Amino acid sequence: MVARGRPGGGAPRRPPIKKVASARLGRIPRRPRVIIKPEGIRYLRADGTPNWENLGRISEGEVKLLASHPAVTVTTSSNILEAAETIAAKKVRGLPVVKAGSEVLAGLVTALDIVNYLGGGEYYNIVLARHKRNIYSALRDESIMSIANPTPAYVYVTDRLKDVVELMISTGIGLIPVLWEDGSVYGVITEHDVVKHLAGKRTDVKVSDIATRSVVMVEIEATIKRAAEVMVTNGFRRLPVYNPADGSVKGMVNAKDIVSYFGSHEAFKAITSTDIEEALSTPVYEVMTPGVYTVSEDTDVGEVAKHMIELGVNSLLVVREEDSQVIGIVTERDVLGALIMGGE
Repeated sequence: MVARGRPGGGAPRRPPIKKVASARLGRIPRRPRVIIKPEGIRYLRADGTPNWENLGRISEGEVKLLASHPAVTVTTSSNILEAAETIAAKKVRGLPVVKAGSEVLAGLVTALDIVNYLGGGEYYNIVLARHKRNIYSALRDESIMSIANPTPAYVYVTDRLKDVVELMISTGIGLIPVLWEDGSVYGVITEHDVVKHLAGKRTDVKVSDIATRSVVMVEIEATIKRAAEVMVTNGFRRLPVYNPADGSVKGMVNAKDIVSYFGSHEAFKAITSTDIEEALSTPVYEVMTPGVYTVSEDTDVGEVAKHMIELGVNSLLVVREEDSQVIGIVTERDVLGALIMGGE
């Protein structure tokens, strides 16, 4: 990106968004802190309601135009491994589950649900009790419906964008199936789709106003299981990975990375036994995405949205302008909240 000069002249500013091999943290705890703070929209107007005018011209059926179609799905007869393989191959964050032999919605499973099953949360009890930690049995012999949400939120192709955003805000869900009137799946709509629709809109809101200041992270030598536990405990889909030796963030790991480790069968290549704990002991740096994108704290949220779409990322580390130290993290959900709330 070309750096633009300040209005009225003066020294040019550094590019607001850039990718770096690592980023320095302003302050860093000795061990990753677990902060019970579910991810959700935190930026509200004074009256606590969205400004729907910011969505632009809203018409019936707009959801159909914005949704990803056709949807990538699995069936009620699919097992956990088949769902993980699909997420790895299609690079999606979740899958509508349809009834076998039809396209009628029967549930929804997200990458975070599978991370929960793979050692992150209470679903891991199924692996322990029913499969005795056998990785092959746990992945191939367990139905996806054991961990899927059988009553997910959804919208119809005739619904308006306002209905989708309202549902995302009220439920804290960022992936929603879009159905035909007969209940069959047309596609899915995500926060990414809505942000893409609104990207570039100036908000007069700085990214520092909506960023999360308490950044939950994991050490670079932490295990996949540790990262899974932190994700599920906090409800976060992604975590910065830092090196405690020098206090620098070296990359990002998200739920899809962990699921893809199993779905791509890389986990099977790394083990010498059937114990899933052996695969879960893999260091997180083996599956993370190295390097991080950073954004300066005074960047307009509309510009942040545009660059998220261009870069294909759903989060950015926020850095202080004067010394480039990390002071927070901003996600697509934060950006969506700011875009629809405007500058109020």
